[in-house]
Amino acid sequence: MNLWFRLLWLLLTSPLRPRLKPLEAPSLLAFRVWPHDLDSSLHMNNGRYWTLMDLGRTDLMLRTGLWRAVLRHRWVPVVNAGTIRFRRELRLFQPFRLETTILCWSDSWLVMQHRMLSRARDGSEIVAAVALVRAALYDRASKSYVPVATLMAEVGVGAPSPEPGPEVVAFLASEEAMRQASYSGR
Repeated sequence: MNLWFRLLWLLLTSPLRPRLKPLEAPSLLAFRVWPHDLDSSLHMNNGRYWTLMDLGRTDLMLRTGLWRAVLRHRWVPVVNAGTIRFRRELRLFQPFRLETTILCWSDSWLVMQHRMLSRARDGSEIVAAVALVRAALYDRASKSYVPVATLMAEVGVGAPSPEPGPEVVAFLASEEAMRQASYSGR
């Protein structure tokens, strides 16, 4: 995490923003592309998208109240898989929004979607990038992932996971193939 000022701003303003119910509303954060976000092509660096998505997941933890359990139990948030599709560049000083949504989950991980939203010249909203991540909370004391039922109970969700969409099924299948390849030594 190299966005300390943005993180500090998020921590300071989070208590002033409405509480989130994870399955009812996404986290929405407004940003602007600054000079330190740029690469040599003078648009936002591809790696910066991933770093800003950390802030989206942090906002979701803060505004759902999950952060209390994370601190109390000393759980560690981890992302163990991710994929991104870039659709439009984000240029210097361009405003954009980051939308973070929980799509579905298994026993030990969540699949979240991040969308970077900007405006076209006609004012319509466009998706600049969309990413899927598989994330979890890791309990260092037990050296295992926290069961999703436990973390959902912490935020008052007792509902079963929504069915994964075709893009999530494809993402998880691709990730499983990568995992298998890493064990086979290819």
